[in-house]
Amino acid sequence: MSRKKKIIPVILCGGSGSRLWPMSRESFPKQYLKCNPQSNFSFLQDTQNRLKKIEYLDDPIVICNAEHRFVVAEQMRQINIVPDSIILEPFGRNTAPAITLASIKAIEKNDDPILLILPADHAIVDEDGFMNIIQNGIITAEKDSIVTFGIPPTRPETGYGYIECEKDIDTNSKKPIKIKKFLEKPSKDIAKELIMNKKYAWNSGIFIVKAKVALKEIERFAPEIYYPCVDSLKNSTKDLDFIRLNKESFEKCISNSFDFAIMEKTNKGFVLPLNVGWDDIGNWDAIWEISKKDPSGNATSGRVFLENTQGSLLISEDRLVVGLGIKNLVVIETHDAILIADKESSQYVKNIVSKLKNEKYEEAIKHRKNYRPWGSYFSIAEDKGWQVKRINVNPGASLSLQKHKFRTEHWIIVTGTALVELEGKTKILKSNESTYIPLGFKHRLSNPGKEPLILIEVQSGSYLGEDDIIRFEDDYGRKGTEAN
Repeated sequence: MSRKKKIIPVILCGGSGSRLWPMSRESFPKQYLKCNPQSNFSFLQDTQNRLKKIEYLDDPIVICNAEHRFVVAEQMRQINIVPDSIILEPFGRNTAPAITLASIKAIEKNDDPILLILPADHAIVDEDGFMNIIQNGIITAEKDSIVTFGIPPTRPETGYGYIECEKDIDTNSKKPIKIKKFLEKPSKDIAKELIMNKKYAWNSGIFIVKAKVALKEIERFAPEIYYPCVDSLKNSTKDLDFIRLNKESFEKCISNSFDFAIMEKTNKGFVLPLNVGWDDIGNWDAIWEISKKDPSGNATSGRVFLENTQGSLLISEDRLVVGLGIKNLVVIETHDAILIADKESSQYVKNIVSKLKNEKYEEAIKHRKNYRPWGSYFSIAEDKGWQVKRINVNPGASLSLQKHKFRTEHWIIVTGTALVELEGKTKILKSNESTYIPLGFKHRLSNPGKEPLILIEVQSGSYLGEDDIIRFEDDYGRKGTEAN
């Protein structure tokens, strides 16, 4: 009998990816970065791109933080994908609520589709092999099973969760194995023990399940997740291409993983081995492992100069980085922060980020480059009462019609063409031309051209926060003082 069920990818974009700080931060986390040296796409784009050969593939459902909605929409547009839904979580609640929301949404459109649930933060070397195993998982899921995938461990990894199976894992077998339990990220000593036991596998976080099977098990084993998710979707609002969950309903939903909320309790859970060069690239050592290296074992990116350097990873986003007489180090340079770490210590970057947050370092959370639906801006310099930004407006895009209570602005066009609206009057500005926006004047900036518009903005005022915006019109559905 031929299979005709729709396969809906569910792409989970939560998480801050703090182990790849300072490139990955809450304001622009790992899944949206193009830091896989084997790909020209972001992790999110790669996650969708590798599914092209799956039969009966439907448009994806993407679950993300509300702050990242325009980044998700833009990265999907870049690869010519129009998601079925982009569901915005007001705050993270782990994978069980996200999968519940996707299952409910999937059934609204299809009778009982099969969900292919994927974290948006992993890399896979053998994509053809991955497709073959996914097809096998789909066949298993059609029998009302919930399938996950275990990676045969190749090292005592402390950054991954583990799955314990009821039988030894045979990577040559296509036969699913029953799950016994899940383990959180272990200590180094326990990880060394687990790698010697063939019943253990790394937890990929990938699932395949019929939407109705998932919902039935969630309602049975996690009603404290199921019912708040139902209510939050029922009372959601449509915002352009996005679905905004009802915050009050979603707040009642407890935070838990699908592994512990459902998979450890259900009798429908099975594991298939996934031996295709999977890696979640969860730390800088993993980036070094998959990077092209020079004869001395160094991997570099950007403006880097080396002498007498061995086994190191050096990445420069902006400034020249020179390595002299160093060995087995990670050096990551960004516009506002530099990480220098022993490669073996890269697992613990997450702990440092937590400490930086506790000490109120803004660099722990935010980039100086900020993405908006119309383009991006980069904070060049600032002090009390003034700030300088470089603004990039995409072709055909416009900022909102707005005014400010506390600041004036001076725009200097660097490249491209700007259409400036000021108190109802419009004018065109080109390279080396400028204009002044007085306090309280209604204004809008647009790019009518086919090339990016780049300008320098000088702000002056008693308060320069991004929430000093009163919007009157906006192409992207933003309201009031909403900053992003």
